[in-house]
Amino acid sequence: MKSIVISIGGSVILSEDADLDYFEKLIALLKKLSKKFKIYIIVGGGKTSRAYIHLGRMLGLKEEMLDQFGIDLTRINAKFLSKIIEGSNTKIPKTTDAAKKINKPIVIMGGTTPGHSTDMVGAELAEKAQAARLIIATNVDGVYDKDPNQYNDARQIKELKIDDLIEKYGTGWDSAGKNIVIDGPALRIIKDAKIPTFVLNGKKLNQLERAANNQIFNGTKILV
Repeated sequence: MKSIVISIGGSVILSEDADLDYFEKLIALLKKLSKKFKIYIIVGGGKTSRAYIHLGRMLGLKEEMLDQFGIDLTRINAKFLSKIIEGSNTKIPKTTDAAKKINKPIVIMGGTTPGHSTDMVGAELAEKAQAARLIIATNVDGVYDKDPNQYNDARQIKELKIDDLIEKYGTGWDSAGKNIVIDGPALRIIKDAKIPTFVLNGKKLNQLERAANNQIFNGTKILV
């Protein structure tokens, strides 16, 4: 059975739009997809994580500590999902190696160690599991030329070369809670491992299903 990795932003899980109906449909979709794929889900920290990081930074806390706050919150989000999604693990793994060993149809985890976001966790797990694709589910419809939440004239980019993203963002990690499409360490793994990567709006579950099945979807394909 092929595997897929879905990296879900915390802002998708904990958003005003993510009501009971959303979670019921998400659970139904994952159950449906788990009949075709082994599913790995990595959950981000979202706005709550960034709020703690912002406050901690103003109070002079070190970046590694701020990263750890973010990681802790991703694991809380992962724990929440694991409790409502049937067929998933109950204990949240702290490494991608541990996640890969879990014999469940759906494996859920959060962050691992300081120095990167959950994007890199998703890319690392996709590489180790030899996943058919990595899906990055955000709160916007893919990659844009500028932030669509701030600019009405932002243009969606349907296909984007991984090298172009690396040229723009690099492959490093300089601060906790950085809110970019895909973090630098993840870009490096995606490029080196040639992982088919899709970016889409995780609130639009019909598009998530289409991407999971490698069908045409509304979002961005990262060309590797």
